[in-house]
Amino acid sequence: MKLYSKIIGKGKPFIILHGFLGMGDNWKTLGKEFSEKGFEVHLVDQRNHGRSPHTEDFSYELMAKDIKEYCEDKNLEDIVLLGHSMGGKTAMKVATSYPDLVHSLIVVDIAPKYYEPHHQAILEGLTMLQNADLDSRGLADEKLEEYIPEWGVRQFLLKNLYWKEKGKLALRMNLDVLKEKVESVGKALNEEDTFAKDTLFVSGGNSNYIRKEDRELIKAHFPKSNTVTIKGAGHWVHAEKSDDFFQIVMIFIDKFS
Repeated sequence: MKLYSKIIGKGKPFIILHGFLGMGDNWKTLGKEFSEKGFEVHLVDQRNHGRSPHTEDFSYELMAKDIKEYCEDKNLEDIVLLGHSMGGKTAMKVATSYPDLVHSLIVVDIAPKYYEPHHQAILEGLTMLQNADLDSRGLADEKLEEYIPEWGVRQFLLKNLYWKEKGKLALRMNLDVLKEKVESVGKALNEEDTFAKDTLFVSGGNSNYIRKEDRELIKAHFPKSNTVTIKGAGHWVHAEKSDDFFQIVMIFIDKFS
């Protein structure tokens, strides 16, 4: 599986994994900031997302293997690995499955527990866009607003639009498979999966993805982990409080590099 990526800068390898229905491009601004601190930043599109291949298969085991093979192909080792939401679950699976590959791990607003499917409105809205005749991004935003009132969430999702042909917009992600496999997105980490190296969990103060009662489970899987909460941020903590997020991640990396 040849994953698509955008590579910024030179230095220590730093892989960033986007969330469900996202793409590496969502991290372009922060990726550039990290690259200016001496990192070679890899903004990777995971399978069935962005410009990476579409397949019928979706599991964290497969996506972790994709990242391992990506690193082998690019001759990357001792990586800093960061993942948000679904990408955080992938990152956890990479670290616990291939610990020698990972120097340090950063997980953004997701815990190792099971989450019930909760993207129904978003998936309905994207299905509507997929079936619509779209000739402008403005029209797409207008239609999507019927399903998703939050402007920021819509802008994040609309990054998936591209010009399939002149005058016709289409979605990059493999929506049919992602809808079919949505139950797998919430899958918990296996009970025996552990990673004994330095790990940072970053949660949004206004998000309910990581709760106080999840701290014990996090420590069971990641004994050398700390959890930092950014006040005033929701699930897209890195976008809503990007300066605070960048500073917290850099303090963690500097401490353990």
